[in-house]
Amino acid sequence: MQPPPHQLASVAAVIEALRAVDGTLEPGDGIRHFNRMYLRVTELVAARIEDGTFGDREFITRLDIVFAHLYLDAVRGSGQDVPRCWAPLFESRDAPLVPVQFAIAGMNAHINHDLPVAVVQTCRQLGKDPGDPGVRADYDLVTKVLAEGHEEVRQSFLSGIALDVDRELAPVLTLVGSWSIGRARDAAWVNTEVLWQLQHLPELDAEFRDTLSRSVGLAGRALLTLVPEPV
Repeated sequence: MQPPPHQLASVAAVIEALRAVDGTLEPGDGIRHFNRMYLRVTELVAARIEDGTFGDREFITRLDIVFAHLYLDAVRGSGQDVPRCWAPLFESRDAPLVPVQFAIAGMNAHINHDLPVAVVQTCRQLGKDPGDPGVRADYDLVTKVLAEGHEEVRQSFLSGIALDVDRELAPVLTLVGSWSIGRARDAAWVNTEVLWQLQHLPELDAEFRDTLSRSVGLAGRALLTLVPEPV
């Protein structure tokens, strides 16, 4: 399977694309809050690729690129035909929510839906199988890197807030704390294996993808709930 003509050639190009997106978004835009988190974790993955952390550099590099396009293509589309998994974030981007809610909602869409799609597409492009030696091992190494980056950026969203955290932010922290990057990636791997098995059953494959996108979108709406201030 050949990559599409517009597919970026390197992780460095992905990072530049994310920076370019950042420059087009207003400071208060909810998508910008997610983009900020995604840029940071992509930089962390790029550093680990360069230092030889992963066993299959070609696979991880291509996965990073394919994965990024599922977000970049959506955000560059200016909200037109946004996948259901991303719709809550695009629709709520101007809502008066805490920035970390937008960041986690974006990670929810990107990992729970886009990641299994990206793994399957990457395997097809490179002639690999999710069951090939080393593929799952490198996938799990990425999980560790992302968990570190996710927590680092999550804390940056909360630092410097001069509010009574116990009173003002506790409901929000409880809400976003219910989402785990590790659990999300574990579920994404299961869905990767399902999609791989369904690739020769186009009707069932399409139905599964649609259902997955819808269910991820429902979770996103929950994460983007406006939490009332305590009285």
